[in-house]
Amino acid sequence: MSQHQMTLDEFIKAFAKLKSQGWVKSERHGSTGIGQTLEKLLGISENNIASPDLGKIELKAHRINSSSMITLFTFNRRVWKMKPLDAIRKYGSLDQNGRLGMYYTMSKKPNSQGLYLQIKNDTVSVQHTSGEAIAEWEIEALVERFIKKIPALLLVSADSKIEDDKEWFKFQTAKLLSGTSEKIIREQINQGNILLDLRLHDKGASVRNHGTGFRVFEENLPLLFETIRDL
Repeated sequence: MSQHQMTLDEFIKAFAKLKSQGWVKSERHGSTGIGQTLEKLLGISENNIASPDLGKIELKAHRINSSSMITLFTFNRRVWKMKPLDAIRKYGSLDQNGRLGMYYTMSKKPNSQGLYLQIKNDTVSVQHTSGEAIAEWEIEALVERFIKKIPALLLVSADSKIEDDKEWFKFQTAKLLSGTSEKIIREQINQGNILLDLRLHDKGASVRNHGTGFRVFEENLPLLFETIRDL
């Protein structure tokens, strides 16, 4: 596979050609088939697209009408308002392995443990209905983390069908997404488009924390960016 760094202009030409091919067979079974197929047909190695003003652009292939979610980034450092172990012992619940943990997808509506997301002008926090704060993130820091992780994203969408146990794709649109702001991130958390996943459990004397994940449904990705360009 070519290690050449594909430019945005080269991508636009190659994608127009790919669209005109109509239905193409998936390169592999399963959820990763769409990304693998797109990369192979474009002749690029993973996520290898560059533009002079945007730098490295991440490529994301998406099945139209899929309800898949993507983790934007994880963020844990210096956010805890109470010790994670204390939080687990106070507000955790048992998982199927009998471990006490906090594996919760947080929203503005309190969960069964009374934990919910509180969104203010410059912060988002996990709170308990009693008023106790568990963890808090500065929205400005979330924007910085997001832009560092995903400065620009090429979102390619395709129709998908299964025939004789094989998946086929028809590539339809490519959007170049870039830039975000505190206003956008705050609004998207507020509307429940960005979800916050707590993922930690009690290991006895310590905590195993898989990182608080900020996640979004793939189809809502364009809502998170300031600039959307149809290619």
